Amino acid sequence: MLTRDVLADPVALTRALVDIQSVSGNEAEIADRVEEVLPTRLKIERFGNTIVARTELGRPQRVVLAGHLDTVPLHDNWPSTVDGNIMHGCGTSDMKSGTAIALHLAVTEAEPRHDVTYVFYDNEEVDSALNGLRILADSHPQLLTDASFAVLLEPTYGLVEAGCQGTLRVLARTSGKRAHSARSWLGDNAIHKAAPILSRLQQYRERLVTIDGCEFHEGLNAVRISGGVAGNVIPDECVVEVNFRFAPDRSEQDAADHVREVLDGFDVEVVDSAPGALPGLDVPSAREFLAATGQPPRAKLGWTDVARFATLGIPGLNFGPGDPNLAHKQDEHVEIDKIRESAAVVRRWLTG
Repeated sequence: MLTRDVLADPVALTRALVDIQSVSGNEAEIADRVEEVLPTRLKIERFGNTIVARTELGRPQRVVLAGHLDTVPLHDNWPSTVDGNIMHGCGTSDMKSGTAIALHLAVTEAEPRHDVTYVFYDNEEVDSALNGLRILADSHPQLLTDASFAVLLEPTYGLVEAGCQGTLRVLARTSGKRAHSARSWLGDNAIHKAAPILSRLQQYRERLVTIDGCEFHEGLNAVRISGGVAGNVIPDECVVEVNFRFAPDRSEQDAADHVREVLDGFDVEVVDSAPGALPGLDVPSAREFLAATGQPPRAKLGWTDVARFATLGIPGLNFGPGDPNLAHKQDEHVEIDKIRESAAVVRRWLTG
């Protein structure tokens, strides 16, 4: 139960949220519990299992605090357990400890110095088309676009990770001619013809890009390869799936053009793409947040929903108590001290 005592303590609230099973697609119960405890001083709207709660205090600036409600599938790691300073359980790091901080502040902080839009959304861990924040941005952008800054409470181990990389996936194909493997000279082996693709990727030198003091490390890698018909047939097609993680100074089109340049001469099809997000650390709210942490920022080496805010013209950063290296693991856990420290940072920023 999300009692008053639980809501007053971000650690107890983290455990209570973890103990509400909410694998992607099954967020109705946790969304119900969040909605019913939000105070009436907030303007609350619900869209499916995504909840938006807004202060209406007439402050000069509005900021967003956002966290997703869902987790990856359970793996013998639910419900939660506590061992000393460690809380174990599915979602402890990614990202119910961060979401708990947003809910804790929504309930307990009545007079923030900025107006705040709290967003608790579903289906972050699955296909982008189902993502509650994406659906909200597409259907009701006005609930977000009046904000000047956003904090996504993804796991960062209590450090500021600014912006995020973009991501692009392509399929690079080679074609050949089938033949019996006993008479291979009568065919044309498509798998063998993929060797130059792998060679170019192996020899590729990643670009390091520093933006607002944050170093983004690009990467271009084969992540899957498929081909072959049978054990006695020369294959007539091979497909190499390539993932490009690119710095946010590139657009999606620039990224696609770059991959096509690297793989020039091959049939390349873009099958998935998402833009990066610039750090945006020059806005006043970002500078205030960095001051509250007392830590220098670093680049987010991965893609997060800050990119969705960036497409709406809202700079944002990632900050949360969880360790991103523990996300989705069977032994996922969070340090209790990190929850308390991170909650204190966000409160300092909101209250000045």
